[in-house]
Amino acid sequence: MTKADSRPQPDTTRRDLLRHLTGVVAGSAVLAAATAAGGAPPNQTVIAPEGGLDFADGHDATAWAFIDRNGGVAFDGSAGHRWAMLVDLRKCIGCQACTVACKFENNVPDGVFRTLVTDVELARYPDTRRGFLPRLCNHCERPSCVEVCPAGATWQRKDGAVVVDYDRCIGCGACVDGCPYDARFMNPVTATADKCNFCAQRIDQGLLPACVETCVGGARQFGDLADPASPPARALRQDPVQVLKPQTGNQPTVLYIGLPDALQNDLPGTPVLWSRQRIAAGKAATDWQGKE
Repeated sequence: MTKADSRPQPDTTRRDLLRHLTGVVAGSAVLAAATAAGGAPPNQTVIAPEGGLDFADGHDATAWAFIDRNGGVAFDGSAGHRWAMLVDLRKCIGCQACTVACKFENNVPDGVFRTLVTDVELARYPDTRRGFLPRLCNHCERPSCVEVCPAGATWQRKDGAVVVDYDRCIGCGACVDGCPYDARFMNPVTATADKCNFCAQRIDQGLLPACVETCVGGARQFGDLADPASPPARALRQDPVQVLKPQTGNQPTVLYIGLPDALQNDLPGTPVLWSRQRIAAGKAATDWQGKE
């Protein structure tokens, strides 16, 4: 195993060599075509997949073909950083621009979401008021989804972002069931677990996540907790900051300002049982799944 691949390794046999070679050949053709068409995108340097089988096994050979802006392999994340998102509910207007931007950026299928804004009614009549709760993967410091994944497909990068390796995911849904924030789902197209990845493909190149960039009210802000000047780090020093379900011990890095007590531990909506999503994604049902 090379330094570029820091994921927990499952106790399974290596994928068929022919599949790997096919991926490398296809990836080389894509890279060659991109170079002929004008080279790499601005501020990106093309590198060959490192480490042979250990690095490229089970991956589309072009998936990690670029280094990040700091010169490291983008796949690994940036050591020394700890990405976090700050959501100021005083500024959220419930426009769903973040939801739409995420759909476009990450090609999320219909009916499922990596992020969305829940529209809720707070308090009781006649003192009711409308509230909005943007939700996404919390990229926890101690992610329970990583612990329960039997294939090593869910893992935490050096910069804290929790991501899914779709080539390793076996679609068991254990991580979906193990997330206390109902932030994961079974992708009906890929038949694998899916979720927000902080737009890793963007932050590795110095860009903001799509939801942050399109937030019309500036309610979503993104930054490095290791940088005292970043919005999340400043908020921790200056504002009353809350997280969802703090009693879980997951230590989320999605921070909220103005989070109502009624929503902190009682998230709106009915969680979807992973077994039903598994069936919808084309996975085989089992006898006990019909007894939910």
